[in-house]
Amino acid sequence: MELGFLFRGLIIGFSIAAPVGPIGVLCIRRTVAGGFIRGITAGLGTAAADGVYGSVAAFGLTAVTSFLVDQQTLLRLVGGASLCYLGVKIIATRPKDADKIEGPPAGPGEKVNGVKGLRRLLSRKLSSANEGHFGGVVATFFLTITNPMTILAFTAVFAGLGLGDTAGDFSAAALLVLGVFSGSALWWLVLCAATGFFRKMISPAVMRAVNVVSGVVIAGFGIYAIVSVL
Repeated sequence: MELGFLFRGLIIGFSIAAPVGPIGVLCIRRTVAGGFIRGITAGLGTAAADGVYGSVAAFGLTAVTSFLVDQQTLLRLVGGASLCYLGVKIIATRPKDADKIEGPPAGPGEKVNGVKGLRRLLSRKLSSANEGHFGGVVATFFLTITNPMTILAFTAVFAGLGLGDTAGDFSAAALLVLGVFSGSALWWLVLCAATGFFRKMISPAVMRAVNVVSGVVIAGFGIYAIVSVL
């Protein structure tokens, strides 16, 4: 019977991840530039963030939900600024530099000074196809977790499906969260695999167009996030 919670979580995670937003565009571009593994690692960062938000809804952590909602203005500004900066960097990336970004790669001892330094570090990790897999996971996790609307979406879906009473049932809540993560990861697997299938057909000119279009779309999402709180 409890396996039903796993299946429902799978459907919820897949459905919430499927609408193509800025992270979807990023994963498509990383797959085109660096292959399937580069794209899917970025997607897993979003799946992890979905799992975190899913656990908040499943375990009934109302205090966390309230805090995130109260801080949504700051979160949207930080997330929007990060997307704008990232979009501009992607637009400026030339086709022959599709698998690298200007400046030295981030190392374990690199210092990050302030929000500007954090944005630069994240954009470097997401723009570079040769960046470490862990960097892509961390960056997309940050960009997803700074969107407070995600927790509202999970809360609304859980309530609509009558899953709001899992807070007192640890095993049911845990299966829901596992399902949410798995469903979200499944979507990124499908998206990156489909993109990777056509990757070899893409010429440098098409790659340049991908950079421009994806950069504009990502920056557009960032501008929208900022304007929505002004």
